[in-house]
Amino acid sequence: MASSLTKDSAGTPGSEKTFFGHPRGLATLFMTEMWERFSFYGMKALLPLYLIAPGGLHMNPATATAIYSVYMSMVYLLAMPGGWFADRFWGPRKTVAIGGGIVILGHITLALPTSGSFFAGLALVALGSGLLKANISTMVGHLYDGPEDPRRDAGFTVFYIGINLGAFLAPLTIGTVGENVNWHLGFALAAVGMALGLGQFLLGTRHLSSESDIVVKPASAQEKSKALRTSLVWAAVAAVFYVIVVATGTYTINWVLVPLTLIGLIIPIAVLVRMKRDKELTGEEQSKLSGYVWFFVVAAIFWMIYDQNGSTLSIFGESSTTNSLLGFDFPTSWYQSLNPIFIMALAPVVASGWLWLNKRGKEPSTAVKFASSLALIGISFVVFLIPLIDTANNGGKVSPMWLVAIYFIQTVGELCLSPVGLSVTTKMAPAKYGSQMMGVWFLAVTAGDSVTGLLSTAGVDLNTTGAVAIEAALAVAAGVGIWMYRRKVKELMGSVN
Repeated sequence: MASSLTKDSAGTPGSEKTFFGHPRGLATLFMTEMWERFSFYGMKALLPLYLIAPGGLHMNPATATAIYSVYMSMVYLLAMPGGWFADRFWGPRKTVAIGGGIVILGHITLALPTSGSFFAGLALVALGSGLLKANISTMVGHLYDGPEDPRRDAGFTVFYIGINLGAFLAPLTIGTVGENVNWHLGFALAAVGMALGLGQFLLGTRHLSSESDIVVKPASAQEKSKALRTSLVWAAVAAVFYVIVVATGTYTINWVLVPLTLIGLIIPIAVLVRMKRDKELTGEEQSKLSGYVWFFVVAAIFWMIYDQNGSTLSIFGESSTTNSLLGFDFPTSWYQSLNPIFIMALAPVVASGWLWLNKRGKEPSTAVKFASSLALIGISFVVFLIPLIDTANNGGKVSPMWLVAIYFIQTVGELCLSPVGLSVTTKMAPAKYGSQMMGVWFLAVTAGDSVTGLLSTAGVDLNTTGAVAIEAALAVAAGVGIWMYRRKVKELMGSVN
């Protein structure tokens, strides 16, 4: 399938095939990520609905939002050790293959019709996704001739289209089967999607850069032994703690949710502090890292609001929208296809626009792009206030076009932040933290989702006008802040735009 998407380059006779003008290996990574995202977003579309459904786990919306947010934060938190494993033990290519296998096992476990296996399945999918996510993005960076390759940003945008093609198809298939036929059969389809992705990756791996096999800083036998001992000790501590909690009859789900949300906030801060205190980094690397902290905070605020499209907005769609358009009824999970279809429609336009502006010396800086993303995500929640106020005052259900409008605005904001963030992370990463730095980028999602999870476990109803208004104001204010300090951020970034 991937080879059918390639074409001969416009260079000299005998030149290698390209993928829409990009290195051939981008096709392999494009298709792998497409199927992995098919499995992930299909399960994601079903998760909050299954948690609140009478035929599912029948939880209240606040608990469902907390579980969803904590799960999402752990998926991205585990991208950090995933990058570390690649840097110290396996290399990116092997780590991606192992991660894909664990994701398949996780989705199969989700498909089993018991609540205990369901949460074990969530843990396995989070673990496998953590191993895969950071490293497959790092391998995209390996395909290009350094940070200054003019195709690099556009290449990440093409890769992003693969992500969203899988995300678009998933709710229409997995979501429909899960909601209308059987929840667990839907989760089983997610396993099939990941299996297709892993098979395609193994078949096309020869087209990837040899750099993707390199273990940047191989761990010594002593370091491997220490890592194993530390992992076993912490696992034993956690096991003993929860045995005591259960045995004393004090266990509630918050005994899991609250520690995980706190971990999701503490670890990102600790990782950035540790990197900043690393004496082995050069002065230029330290300066770039200081600039990167600004982007990290912006991204955390953005994802805190954006990722509620799968929880707060999805639950609102289930309870307060008609789920009918032009006489056609559709499942709630279909709303999750809006963002990816908008991405596929707009990403080529945005990527071409950046290149067009770059050739004329007018492309906005990364800081300006990030500030725009925050302003847009804030505006999307301002729009969300309108149907919220309507349902609060008048009861009944509103048109699904309100959610369509919200997702459209959020998508434009995402295109100003996410592919740009992936690219700038690979450009600004200290050499010592090659794959790990991509994991740091995903920790911004962890931090944002952890805030959402902490608010939900504390009993805050995120579907109220007050909560939505505060989040909207926070995003716009933060966007204005980074725009005001854009020149200082640019100085810290050095030669990186």
